[in-house]
Amino acid sequence: MPDVIRRRPYCSQPPRRLPVLPPDMPMARQHAIVVGRAKWVNGTPLRYAFLADTRDHAQEEVVREAFDEWKDLGIGLDFWEVQDPGEAQVRIGFRPGRSWSCVGRELLAVPADRPTMNFGWDLRTEYGRTTALHEIGHTLGLPHEHQNPDAGLIWDEPAVHRFLAGPPNFWEPADVRRNVLSPLEPAEAEGGRWDPDSIMGFEFPPGLVIAPEEYRAGIEPPGTISKVDAERILFWYPPCLQEWLPRLEEFESRPLSLAPGEQYDAELLPEQSRTYRIGMFGAADVVLVLFEDVDGELRRIGADDDSGEDRNAVIEAELRAGCRYVVRARMYHAWQNGTTAVMYW
Repeated sequence: MPDVIRRRPYCSQPPRRLPVLPPDMPMARQHAIVVGRAKWVNGTPLRYAFLADTRDHAQEEVVREAFDEWKDLGIGLDFWEVQDPGEAQVRIGFRPGRSWSCVGRELLAVPADRPTMNFGWDLRTEYGRTTALHEIGHTLGLPHEHQNPDAGLIWDEPAVHRFLAGPPNFWEPADVRRNVLSPLEPAEAEGGRWDPDSIMGFEFPPGLVIAPEEYRAGIEPPGTISKVDAERILFWYPPCLQEWLPRLEEFESRPLSLAPGEQYDAELLPEQSRTYRIGMFGAADVVLVLFEDVDGELRRIGADDDSGEDRNAVIEAELRAGCRYVVRARMYHAWQNGTTAVMYW
């Protein structure tokens, strides 16, 4: 076993809270909700900041370059570095030990004084750049690819536990099971194929995989964003956001015909300053997000997610006359025939 592989540290994800869905819910609806729940609505500006108590300027530059590499795919998200962590959704630390990141929108549940991403080893190496790309992939909503159930990997579990219990990871059995041995639930899997080249997969030495035969000699992803990674992320965050958005008028019910993963975007220009409600109608699972345009930069002011529930998403917010707002509605799944609609009043 090559020494460089034996010493490689791995991303150690904290436990995730998956939605509790009724067991009799159709699998297509479960899959749409579980896969889509961590994804941002397209056009979200993600602000990131480095935490003051662990700042490391040399490593920060690696992280900035990794954000740029994801952005250079042409995705419809923007990344903004800010100095105040209180202004950031993504709060990055460099505390020695483990590297990890919250998955997508799950980071919104983290208290504002806590990190949502940490780098536990030096990023100023080739593998460090891979680590930065990997953790940002989690922030974009991607899970570990080697846990894709479509991989069909059969592990030598005692060997995996021994391998990861030693340096440099020193994982407990629960860490090993959560980050390697336990496959994603079928509803969690991103697509119908496993990508062994994914930036979201780990490199494994020989002796850990029993089958398929071709991986008994090890799994060696190149450590870069793969073609499949790019395809998946561009599905969720396509580059063709409209520069001009249709205006949604007050009390206008705008019918929508959205396929799973598709999104509707509109601007609101209220004529009065008062409390408004922005809501969805119809038998569908939708995440609804409201932004305010502040000097050309969109700032999230409200959101509601009705997925898996027998209700429709609605946001109540104080809107001001003369200001511009943007509403974005992303479809998970339409669970009855018929048209959905959005309205504000």
